[in-house]
Amino acid sequence: MGIKDWPAAERPRERLLQQGAAALTDAELLAIFLRTGIPGASALDLARQLLSHFGGLRGLLAADLASFSAVKGMGDAKYAQLQAALEMARRHLAEQLPQRDALKNPEDARRWLQVRLRDEPVEIFGMLLLDNQHRVISFDALSHGTIDGASVYPREVVKRVLAKNAAAVILAHNHPSGVSEPSPADRSLTERLRQALALVDVRVLDHIVVGETLTSFAERGWI
Repeated sequence: MGIKDWPAAERPRERLLQQGAAALTDAELLAIFLRTGIPGASALDLARQLLSHFGGLRGLLAADLASFSAVKGMGDAKYAQLQAALEMARRHLAEQLPQRDALKNPEDARRWLQVRLRDEPVEIFGMLLLDNQHRVISFDALSHGTIDGASVYPREVVKRVLAKNAAAVILAHNHPSGVSEPSPADRSLTERLRQALALVDVRVLDHIVVGETLTSFAERGWI
């Protein structure tokens, strides 16, 4: 029996419209995205198979094209749609930065950075730019790939900060391995950036390393 033959109150799409998206399971949300199933499996059956295969939504969203397309019924078109939906979610999240209110609680910034960077497949170095009242100006991603002294240039960081008239920054990068322990290179780069920004009276409030957990340089007394 296909989903269209189910009672209306049990269909994922109808449930979403009546009860809101938060009422649905991961499989039901994914079934709405998939729209149709394959012979012998409804969209909901296929959604459950995908979640089981990839170990949940995080694994599915982190899958590359080859792994995704290896699942029966999936291919380039569905992969492109899924990545587009994921990028829209990221951009929506970026718009939720409290641009009008000061960051009174450091945990707010840390939580946002964790969601923004945790599932990126490569290392991304960026920074939250703040004004003199610690209101968010923007989040700027400055480097993609292995973070080291050759990939992040203090001069470019200073130029970006001055161009946006920032008074303080929170540095951040992710470790795709999931281990958030900073490397010696992370500490060396942070100190170089701190010194460069100090020359233009811009404070580095913290450097957050994002993995399965977070590591804060400020909490460790390194800044």
